[in-house]
Amino acid sequence: MNVQWYPGHMTKARRQMQEDIKLIDLVIELVDARVPLSSRNPDIDELGKNKYRLILMNKADLADQEQTKKWSEYFRQKGFYVVALDARKKNSMKQITDVIMEACKEKIERDRKRGILNRPVRAMVVGIPNVGKSTFINSFAGKACAKTGNKPGVTKGKQWIRLNKNVELLDTPGILWPKFEDQEVGLRLAMIGAINDEILNTDELALELIKMLRRDYPKILEERYHLTNVEKELDILLEIAKNRNCIGKGNELDYSKAAKLLIEEFRSGAIGNITLEKA
Repeated sequence: MNVQWYPGHMTKARRQMQEDIKLIDLVIELVDARVPLSSRNPDIDELGKNKYRLILMNKADLADQEQTKKWSEYFRQKGFYVVALDARKKNSMKQITDVIMEACKEKIERDRKRGILNRPVRAMVVGIPNVGKSTFINSFAGKACAKTGNKPGVTKGKQWIRLNKNVELLDTPGILWPKFEDQEVGLRLAMIGAINDEILNTDELALELIKMLRRDYPKILEERYHLTNVEKELDILLEIAKNRNCIGKGNELDYSKAAKLLIEEFRSGAIGNITLEKA
């Protein structure tokens, strides 16, 4: 299956981020915990190389917890601060403020020595589409967020959101598109819904998902869909259609319907906690 990608806004987004990044102390990068590497854009490392870095592994509630621990350790070894979370839950936001303060403690100490007290850390949220940036910003800012107006040296029109007394967020979050030469990356992004379903062949995508699940999570697949001694991917899809009563015209099994059901149940977590990339 060949997934095509046309990053039409990539150049503009990159240029915007190059400008905005001069104004901030910390880059907060969201990734999808089910595909931690595939949901990153490698440009972010280059653009944010002189900034403090925090990776938020969002949708951790849908991912394999053991793999999330391994990926968190992988990113920490590379010098990132890491938090695994479900951005819809506001109760994890206090922990993120604590990690931000820890990540930027050198900057805060430098300010203190220069007599600058209580200057908030300035942060920018980046990530590829559909990793949950808006959800995170809304949860983090809550209803109490206040625009603090334009700052000296800031391009007209840019606004800063005061999240609390310690953190300000630039309200033009960077959006960069995934880059992939490797088709496996494209497939994983398609599976989590980061690519528009309308340009995908859902039947083929479901067969690829079955292949991955059989390799890494065979028990989940068998138990969820009551499979017994089925070998080929297409046969498994037909078995799912039969067991879930996916019937089409002429009382025939509708494997397209079964394909959509499988993908939907994977994305929602109904099938179980799954990570498509191994650390």
